[in-house]
Amino acid sequence: MRITGSVPRGNVWPALRRLRTIERARGGIGSLLLAARRGSAWVSVGSVGTGFKERDAVYLKTTLDKLKTKQPVVPMTGKNLVFAQPTLIAEIEFRDWTDDGNLRHASYKGLCDVQDNAAVFDIEDKP
Repeated sequence: MRITGSVPRGNVWPALRRLRTIERARGGIGSLLLAARRGSAWVSVGSVGTGFKERDAVYLKTTLDKLKTKQPVVPMTGKNLVFAQPTLIAEIEFRDWTDDGNLRHASYKGLCDVQDNAAVFDIEDKP
């Protein structure tokens, strides 16, 4: 996902991968749980539950249903969680990082046109 946050205006950070979904409203999408790379591993960086347009949510639900997996990339537990392979890259806008390494006030902006692994955000790049 391309994410923008507490960096100088106009700068855009590379991408984070969507990790899993919680199904509820907005076309079947409650929120997306997000992961970023730290070296060769994936780490959780929180979730995004706002910014979805109805059309985007329906498309995401359909696409994520095709990518379902039983094993999450980052170990997590909870109710009503649906895990998906980390293959989509979305643009996420956020205000800052929390002390525990999550995105603060994240908002979904859409899927990136180019789904390129080079665009995935590496947590080591975090300011």
